[in-house]
Amino acid sequence: MPFTRRAFCTGLAALPLSRPAWAQETPLLTARPATVQLAPEGYPATEVWGYDGLLPGPQIRVPQGSRLSRRLVNGLQVPTSVHWHDIRIDNAMDGVAGLTQDPVPPGGRFDYAFELPDAGTYWYHAHTNSMEQVARGLSGALIVEESTPPDIDRDEVLMLNDWLLEPETGRFAGDFGNPMMRSHAGRLGNLLGINGRYDFSLEARQNERLRLRLINAANARIFMLRLEGMVGWTVALDGMPLAQPEPVSTEIIVAPAQRVDLIVDVTAEAGTPAALLSYADDDSWQALAEVTVTGPKSSAPRAVPAPLPPNPRMDVPGVAEAELREMRMEGGAMRGMASGRFEGQDMDFQKLVQRGQFWALSGQVGRGEAPFARYAQGETARIRWVNDTVFPHAMHLHGMHFRTVAADGSQGPMRDTLLIKPQESAEVAFVADNPGKWLLHCHMLGHAASGMTTWIEVA
Repeated sequence: MPFTRRAFCTGLAALPLSRPAWAQETPLLTARPATVQLAPEGYPATEVWGYDGLLPGPQIRVPQGSRLSRRLVNGLQVPTSVHWHDIRIDNAMDGVAGLTQDPVPPGGRFDYAFELPDAGTYWYHAHTNSMEQVARGLSGALIVEESTPPDIDRDEVLMLNDWLLEPETGRFAGDFGNPMMRSHAGRLGNLLGINGRYDFSLEARQNERLRLRLINAANARIFMLRLEGMVGWTVALDGMPLAQPEPVSTEIIVAPAQRVDLIVDVTAEAGTPAALLSYADDDSWQALAEVTVTGPKSSAPRAVPAPLPPNPRMDVPGVAEAELREMRMEGGAMRGMASGRFEGQDMDFQKLVQRGQFWALSGQVGRGEAPFARYAQGETARIRWVNDTVFPHAMHLHGMHFRTVAADGSQGPMRDTLLIKPQESAEVAFVADNPGKWLLHCHMLGHAASGMTTWIEVA
């Protein structure tokens, strides 16, 4: 039968109007090329890689305790996979090509399905050649909603990012394997934005209360932020609620892959400035998100917000008795390292550089065949990260959250990504309660791609 409009409509009429619940297909998440106007109007559009052709990808909102299912369809010309950062997830669903799954080839599919034990602000992104694929746009927000939401007027997701573009063409600039970027601070963009917009803005009313979910999806940029015309409280870090809201009294630091949940009250009157400000490279503060105040919502501000309900399994017991392992960050420009072990061979720094490798974690360059540590399931793990380089690193653990441990033994907030400044150290502890092989790496993705990646095993 020829393909005609009548034949098409006749075929539609023969189809059932709905499927029974058991027959519903898994929702698709398609990685494919698209064209997006990232730069201001008048500049060329940019060819990106986006989930469902969007930048950022579609926002996924699901209730705590539910099950998430997505079928990744690879519409790219290169292999890819999806990491669900940092859901405490089954290891087979973690999306790390070469460790937890094979990369999905062009035209291929992979079904992700997992439980969502924790409420909070999370995100998803490519984890095959993530240095390039995330920079090209493969990321999106994953919001797991509390059964008892906070008392707010509106919930806003703000995915912070930067893009390195050629102004003349709109294309992504430079070589994604650029050794200068990889051996220094990483790939830093020349255009900053939120939710794929360089001119992101919100409307609000005076005394309106907003939840701002900040997600740093940038390859390497550390965002330093301030509130203008608003007062706020930090209520969660990396998806995990704080025991008590903490007033925002200084700059808000958000390293790559970190998330910060704020509850803010708009204090500015109509016609006066309100914004989320970002520290710029020229030592000025510029509006990353402008807030247009349209009028009063109420005559009086509200009380301090209540804390978010805790997630399960947030305690880390037995830290004092746990074995302390030290992981040293080594290499990079202006410091280097004498040697490292790469692909089963000991190499000096010059040979490593020739292989495009600039960084090491305790002498191991890249993932390696053996894990950094093995833990029995349920064991309390303790690691001290020591930064011997001249650059900051955002260290990220897959599969589990950790707490920082102070010199006096007190524990800080639960996180999955921790920023460690040059020549400083930090100690973390976690319960190794999630079996499998889990990646541990710097989330300055150029650093991870050129050596600063390892793994642990829980069995």
